[in-house]
Amino acid sequence: MTTAKLLTRRQREVLLLAANGNTVNETLVRAYRALGVHDRAQAVAVALKVGEFGLDDIHVPITEQQPTT
Repeated sequence: MTTAKLLTRRQREVLLLAANGNTVNETLVRAYRALGVHDRAQAVAVALKVGEFGLDDIHVPITEQQPTT
């Protein structure tokens, strides 16, 4: 029997981390340590600079434009 997926792939990955006793915060702290930074903005900047990922990997949410008056 096939069932529809309720979660995105990333949501499943994060939930699986939690199920295995790892939290997102814990994972971020480890990443900060590995990159030698103290916060998310620094981590993203350094990760981009050293090639861990590229700008094309970052997805900016599209929001509805507010009407101008």
